[in-house]
Amino acid sequence: MYSRRNFIQQSGAIVLGTSLLPSFGSFDMNSLPRTLSYATPESQGVSSEAIVQYLKAANSSGLEHHSFMLLRHGKVITEAYWRPFSKDHIHTLYSLSKSFTSTAIGMAIGEGRIKLTDKVISFFPELLPETVSDNLAKMEIRHALHMATGHTKDTIGPMREAKVPWVKTFLSLPIEKEPGTHFLYNTGSSYTLCAIINKVTGMNTQAYLTPRLFKPLGITQADWEVSPDGVNLGGYGLRVTTRDIIKFGQLYLQKGKWKDQSLLSESYIDDATTSHIKSNPGDGDWSQGYGYQFWRCKPGFYRGDGAFGQFCVVMPQYDAVIAVNSESKDMQKQMTLLWENILPGIKDKPMSENKSMQNQLTDLSNSLSIDPTLGEKSNDALKNMNGKTYKLSGNVWGWQSILIQTNKIGGKITLNKNNEKLELPFGWNAWRASTLPIHNPFATDYRSVVPSQVAITAGTSGNDLLKIRLKYTEGIHGDLLTIKTSDKNTMDIALLSSLAEKGLNNAKENRIGLIGKA
Repeated sequence: MYSRRNFIQQSGAIVLGTSLLPSFGSFDMNSLPRTLSYATPESQGVSSEAIVQYLKAANSSGLEHHSFMLLRHGKVITEAYWRPFSKDHIHTLYSLSKSFTSTAIGMAIGEGRIKLTDKVISFFPELLPETVSDNLAKMEIRHALHMATGHTKDTIGPMREAKVPWVKTFLSLPIEKEPGTHFLYNTGSSYTLCAIINKVTGMNTQAYLTPRLFKPLGITQADWEVSPDGVNLGGYGLRVTTRDIIKFGQLYLQKGKWKDQSLLSESYIDDATTSHIKSNPGDGDWSQGYGYQFWRCKPGFYRGDGAFGQFCVVMPQYDAVIAVNSESKDMQKQMTLLWENILPGIKDKPMSENKSMQNQLTDLSNSLSIDPTLGEKSNDALKNMNGKTYKLSGNVWGWQSILIQTNKIGGKITLNKNNEKLELPFGWNAWRASTLPIHNPFATDYRSVVPSQVAITAGTSGNDLLKIRLKYTEGIHGDLLTIKTSDKNTMDIALLSSLAEKGLNNAKENRIGLIGKA
């Protein structure tokens, strides 16, 4: 578990073990966990051609995809990763975490610890405001589950900023509407559900789910960030692999049954995945209604989903599950790609094997990559900066100096401050991946501070410009460094986060500058 406010202190020299990535996208059915099995698409009634069309459409969409899995009749029929992401990487889920929070609530209900109609204030008598409003008094667990607490603004921002327990802030904020009557996507309510789990079980949600969900499903790498109060963040902060997402969806498809166990009641799953309230206006996939931390989908399915395109789509009508991870700037477009390309290829019965198209699907899946090209592959072009240590101007990260060294296949950046040294190897227009998680050395907000493996590519322009892209393969986002020497002794560094580069979440292209003196 990691808290966004608690950083791992790195001391001494940290040198990342690295590798170039010629085969990160390869699908190895022998490496599938015992809880998953493999079959050809046609044997499960799905057209390989439809999946090929989807992957090609995803590639040409202008959206950044990281992984895709399709499971039907309990069999994995497609697994694909865009380098530098791979099957081994955990991936930030953002609000897909909410569906796991809902699962914990359902299990606690099944154990008789809580009821849907329990009043939220009953769990936190020590954190209540001096005056408890009528609307606050009426708020029940079910209202927090289906985003109908009565708030008219998301509460998570004020909760993060306050110096008091997060739930205290949640309970103190105005509740303008009667609970149950007004939909507002409110991540603070998801956090409060996790706080209730802490109260009734004496453990946080991750610890509670470990023997009840994670171990039975073979989810072994999960971590979930916590607040300063030791509560899992609930609405975001969970990281698992894409394979773990597909297994989670399969559990829901099987109505809570897993092998010979019943992990979650069928009645709770039915309730959780039914629309309880009208969601956003319009005709898209966010206007189909909301269940217990699950969205309804336009074709009649349901899903857990998270910011920038983290999807667990459960399709009972087709006995199928889809898992997707990405850093997308248009999540509706992403879902439309699925509906338009995958759904027409799903049939009621097995189909004749199409070996040619299956081979094409395998080749395409194994060749997927986020484009690493940033310019020329030139070791000789950087004569002004290569091998020189530059003292950095003051910066929020405390880095005091930077050294860039290059060779024929790439090079490395070395950052120094006090007793800490961080070395970041890169390839020329090729992803070079680390084997050791680090914290983002240029973190700009809470979305980029979790420890993660990193892959780095670089390219040059002329004899004085170097571009370096860092991609955090266990945390979605990345950074682009543009380094230019205006003369032999001065280095200008512009830092652009991937969020700002894509214009995501209204982030503007705000380049943070650094000056280095040789």
